[in-house]
Amino acid sequence: MKQRALTILWPAFLMAGVLEMLVFVVVDPNELRWFGGEALHWSTQAVYTVTFLIFWGVIAVAGALSALLEASPDEINAERGRHWPR
Repeated sequence: MKQRALTILWPAFLMAGVLEMLVFVVVDPNELRWFGGEALHWSTQAVYTVTFLIFWGVIAVAGALSALLEASPDEINAERGRHWPR
């Protein structure tokens, strides 16, 4: 289980870093606004941190869903400690 989590989280971490670099090449964190209204009054570091965590979470969820869809029913049931009758 730990191995599977690490195989999902580590690539997600790397890709979140790449995605953050790509986004903030185009977007200035000081110019962000709440849905087009009032300006965000966060520090640049806070914007970078929150967006990185959001990107990491979204990419990790996508990886976890892919791993779940790829797993066989026996693998899934073995992790829960029970087997469905056939």
